[in-house]
Amino acid sequence: MIYFRFLDIPAYIIAYTIISFFGLCIGSFLNVCIYRLQLEDPAERSLVKKSSHCPKCGAKIHWYDNIPVFSWTVLLRGKCRSCKEPISKRYPLVEGLNWFAYMLVLTFVDVQNYPVHAILTALFFSVLIVIAFIDYDSMEIYPGQLLLIVILAVLSALFSHTLTIPQRIIGGLAISVPFFIIGEVSRIFIRKNTGEDFRGIELGDTFLMLVSGLLIGTKCICASALIGIFSAAVIGVINKIRGKDSKFAFGPFLAFGLVFGTLFGNQIIDWYFSLFEYPDVYAMIVR
Repeated sequence: MIYFRFLDIPAYIIAYTIISFFGLCIGSFLNVCIYRLQLEDPAERSLVKKSSHCPKCGAKIHWYDNIPVFSWTVLLRGKCRSCKEPISKRYPLVEGLNWFAYMLVLTFVDVQNYPVHAILTALFFSVLIVIAFIDYDSMEIYPGQLLLIVILAVLSALFSHTLTIPQRIIGGLAISVPFFIIGEVSRIFIRKNTGEDFRGIELGDTFLMLVSGLLIGTKCICASALIGIFSAAVIGVINKIRGKDSKFAFGPFLAFGLVFGTLFGNQIIDWYFSLFEYPDVYAMIVR
């Protein structure tokens, strides 16, 4: 549902402008998180103590070269001002993705009646962007990132009241338990057939669905899993056709599913069960 009822057009322009500003600025900070959290030297991982600098020549990046999207595309044209080395296209991509995520929240979340829920949802999407890119790079999901989602879930339970505690608990278990079982069983078969010790679904992915389910509830986490699994399957088939490595990070696909599952999961699951003959049984299970 699109919430275009409670403001007039000038107010919407102001709202989208303000949220765009925050979305881009926070997106710029997410780039810092993605880069520094993967550094091997613990002293280099600080997100606040060290100013932005070129990772290749170490030159300090001035504020006017750090304007989200604009600096990379217009001022710098994708190159460091000092050493002229290319700057990854990931920087404007992350900023743009976070902006787009915040626009989705403003458009599809009832900000007027549930402002806390809207804010927590936007922050959740920002965390998911960091998780997706770090998992893509390293095939790892860090415990600190999962802890942030737990904190968001606690804040949501205390101040948002969009879900009941049972809905959150069931949401946490609904996908994580099957994921854990699949991971354990697949580990046995993979070890037996290839001698390698890894799981079909890693624990990081399992815990991601656990903590996310505590935040978004049963229906949204189920829809998120379906979207994530389907999108990963499509890419897996494409990789196989192209002869690429069949092993790839699952986290980015789960993050993609979680964004759209959070926004549209209730409608997706309600529509799905409306196709069956006994919707009242479904209502007793998930409501």
